[in-house]
Amino acid sequence: MNSLKLALLITLTFAFATLTVLANQALATEKGLGEKLLRQLWAEIRKPDMEAIEKTIAKGFQSVHQYGSSNREQEIKLIEGLKLGKYTLSNIKTTRNGLVIVATYFISVEETIKGKRLSKKPAPRLSVFLKTDGDWKWIAHANLKPLK
Repeated sequence: MNSLKLALLITLTFAFATLTVLANQALATEKGLGEKLLRQLWAEIRKPDMEAIEKTIAKGFQSVHQYGSSNREQEIKLIEGLKLGKYTLSNIKTTRNGLVIVATYFISVEETIKGKRLSKKPAPRLSVFLKTDGDWKWIAHANLKPLK
């Protein structure tokens, strides 16, 4: 093999290895994005940081809870009165399709919803984030914890 072909082969091999590393880093970062958005959201809800929450919730937001559905304004009012205790997020799974991130997870938290104190037993949730105007917004949520 002449030296020009060898140099080309080495260059192509290096370029391929570099692209593979960069692609794997981007994938790892993207996989972590959904979890980062979710953890940030719950930290804001626990405080509650209503200014940050109002900036995070998208126009057109919808949620479903044990008692029915809520729009953006109703969810903001609900969050203002939650009175969350310590919480633990677990079994977080995220997927991304273009400008949408879907997160499913369990949360163990003591919370008061509509005047009822719920148990700390882990319950499944689903949160959806939409990238709009350059920012990630919370567009949908499902709380599957039964009221008892």
